[in-house]
Amino acid sequence: MEITINGEKRQLVGNPPAVGDEFPHFKVFDKNGDKVKTRQLLGKITLLSVVPDINTPVCSIQTQRFNSTMDQFPEVNFLTISTNTTEDQQKWCAAEGVKNMELVSDKEESFGYESKLLIPDEGILARSVWILDPDGKVVYRQIVTELTDEPDYEKAIAELKKLI
Repeated sequence: MEITINGEKRQLVGNPPAVGDEFPHFKVFDKNGDKVKTRQLLGKITLLSVVPDINTPVCSIQTQRFNSTMDQFPEVNFLTISTNTTEDQQKWCAAEGVKNMELVSDKEESFGYESKLLIPDEGILARSVWILDPDGKVVYRQIVTELTDEPDYEKAIAELKKLI
């Protein structure tokens, strides 16, 4: 799949899962350096907010927007995923006052390769929003075709509300 960064074409490592597909198994790391695996998310609806680099303005806005909404959905797993290190993510959280959303690191690129969202030339993930049902099936996806654009927050939240 192809996206753009400031209008320049970039290839992802493959074609990400479609709505109806089972989301691939992956591992990421939480703020304590512990592995978080796909199976730990099963049993609950999950929203994955994927950002290229938490230390950039659009990624910061995306993460703050979902963080401000998540209190409405205590029964939903919310994760923000980036290839930043857990240390970088925790510094960002402290600076931005983000307390509730779980930021997880794909520093080993397991999530990026398995989900086909990795942009290999850049070592970052394609901006996207995913909603998975309790069985791990994709019920909503938005892969933002221009990396510097924000996702459609309202549409993602509307889809989430349909499931609850």
